[in-house]
Amino acid sequence: MSSKHFDPNPTHLLLTSLHSQTLTNPSLALDSQNKILYLRPSSKSSSQRVHLVSGGGAGHEPSFSGFVGTGLLSAAVSGTIFASPSAEQIRTCLFSRLPPSSETLVTVMNYTGDVLNFGLAVEKAKAAGKRVEMVIVGDDAAVGRTKGGKVGRRGVAGTVLVVKIAGALAKRGYKLDEVAKVARLVAGNLVSVGASLGRVHVPGRAVNKEEEGEKLGEDEVEIGMGIHNEAGVGREKMELKQLVGKMLRMMLDRNDKERGFVNVNSNEVVLLVNNLGGVSVLELGGIVAEVVKQLGEDWNIKPVRVLSGTYMTSLNGLGFSVSLLNVVNTDIGGPGMIELLDDECEATGWPAQISKLTWEERNQATREEDASNGEEVGESGLRVDAKAAQEVFTRGLEAVVAAEPDVTRYDTIVGDGDCGIGLKRGAEAILRHLSSKPLTGDVVIDLANIIPVVEMEMDGTSGALYAIFLNALVAALRTTSQSEKEASAKVWAAALRQSCEALSKYTPARPGDRTLVDALYPFVNTLEETGDVKKAAEAAVAGAEGTKGMKASLGRTVYIGGSGFEEVPDPGAWGLASFFQGLTGIKKLEEDSNGWEKL
Repeated sequence: MSSKHFDPNPTHLLLTSLHSQTLTNPSLALDSQNKILYLRPSSKSSSQRVHLVSGGGAGHEPSFSGFVGTGLLSAAVSGTIFASPSAEQIRTCLFSRLPPSSETLVTVMNYTGDVLNFGLAVEKAKAAGKRVEMVIVGDDAAVGRTKGGKVGRRGVAGTVLVVKIAGALAKRGYKLDEVAKVARLVAGNLVSVGASLGRVHVPGRAVNKEEEGEKLGEDEVEIGMGIHNEAGVGREKMELKQLVGKMLRMMLDRNDKERGFVNVNSNEVVLLVNNLGGVSVLELGGIVAEVVKQLGEDWNIKPVRVLSGTYMTSLNGLGFSVSLLNVVNTDIGGPGMIELLDDECEATGWPAQISKLTWEERNQATREEDASNGEEVGESGLRVDAKAAQEVFTRGLEAVVAAEPDVTRYDTIVGDGDCGIGLKRGAEAILRHLSSKPLTGDVVIDLANIIPVVEMEMDGTSGALYAIFLNALVAALRTTSQSEKEASAKVWAAALRQSCEALSKYTPARPGDRTLVDALYPFVNTLEETGDVKKAAEAAVAGAEGTKGMKASLGRTVYIGGSGFEEVPDPGAWGLASFFQGLTGIKKLEEDSNGWEKL
């Protein structure tokens, strides 16, 4: 692993790399503050109703900044090296760096940070009335079902085929539901496996002894290494022929119960051999030849298209990945996957020429609009008693503040100790907001005004989860307001259920996984069944207490180990249960709970 770089400053390196895309493709513009590369306004895309957005951490170039161009992505949002962009960056892109009336398909690889942050931005766009769909791609076949667990398969190089095919369909003018359907079909018929001869060094990061100790031996290869320096499924000493054979078995062996994710049985198969960044063109050619040979001889597969090159990297990773697309009917009464894959596009990262017309146009147009949250939220007509709601909500937030020492103590045992402080910071910020801007009684307006406070003050995974949930809750209440005018317990229960369903699209957490969901779901379930907030809060408390002794399957607790989980409840679940306690005045706060009866 070489730690030498021509530009060791990661911040400067990323911005100059993004800027270079506007130099090599004059149809692109860069929002450097938000690290968004986007298509300049042009008459060429005026008839295109659907626009594609993707992104993720830097270090995977040309994915995804190199794929912004006509016929592919309309915009890409970049995080720092190997780190997801923030939800605010993505929201800015969706709200102000695309044609104003466009529908949007967001494609994202299956990594927690990407799914949560892109998911939050998508939910905010939906809450604002925009038509947006999101497709999560997980094509890695190296990590088996058991180890992958609820997180599922990682997104790797096969993702670029989803982007290419969906981008071509969007360029042809198809509708959002059709483009999203085909994107999901492609994603569901992909398998990929990677291999590497070594780890990579991130510019600006000191080399530590642990990294030195992780070096592969001179004759070792790591199979299944991820695109963020993650360890693979094993290291072995083998030559190229044996390596390719094992990688193909991981993708194609239907008897492998841990894998066998896709039955590659189509008459048409697409092969993508991807350079992870550091393999010479000469050597990559030899790899392609070996893969095609073994596909034909051992699996009777003759790819109808062979794509080879640098599509998705891990910086200068000395490795490659193999992806197979099982081509199926798109069922939209239009072009097939191969035809769409062959369609012309104009992006520097895809093996295609930038047209003469684009160069001669010398287009200098940009998009500079403010990325505001949209227009002021209008009255919904769905109301509660404002004074009673203010009292009850304040009581719940004060209960969260009071619970901070307990939550912090629990999280110190089973986590990193910051859960209690994060919840307290968010609760205190909302209390300050309510002090200066009391509730109006219109539940949509009041909740929409609180959400930005949560997003600004609560960071980390829990902050993203709460923000996604609350944005979805606004959308659900707004829809309900068209037929209901009183925010009864029944109305709240239905809206909370929809929010749970929205949240479940972005996290695999379910009751029994030792997360805040263990308090949330019992509250919603009981409120649906009884319409009694106090009983729902008691169910939430019981759910949180039930996490004591429950082994975590998600979150940092998974990696900490030890027996601490047997001694304390889940901190996040306890914090949320404390909020519900406070709403009704039970346990720690003894105020009269008539406020909820009025509400």
